[in-house]
Amino acid sequence: MQSNLEVWKLSHQLTIDVYKITQKFPKSEQFGLVSQVRRSVSSVPTNIIEGQARQYKKEFKQFLYIAKGSLEETNYHLFLSKDLEYISESEYIVLFELCTRIKMMLYKLIKSIE
Repeated sequence: MQSNLEVWKLSHQLTIDVYKITQKFPKSEQFGLVSQVRRSVSSVPTNIIEGQARQYKKEFKQFLYIAKGSLEETNYHLFLSKDLEYISESEYIVLFELCTRIKMMLYKLIKSIE
């Protein structure tokens, strides 16, 4: 399964990056922060592709808003991970910049549908 949307491709890559980086989190976070950040980050491409499969533009737009919310949740989880020193400042910056890029792409896509 794959979407031809660039925003989906980038959010899929972000999901892979987050899964890889959270492998090194403490085992005590396996059912806490690791689970939360993985759920929120994977929700972004999931909602994009589900919305794209919908019949009506209004539905697609709603799923894009959900993806945007999940992206913000992910962004916070990554910020918390940095402050807890589970990821480095440089790792956080790379992921934050990718989140920002995806957020702008989602915004533009939503505006193009309106």
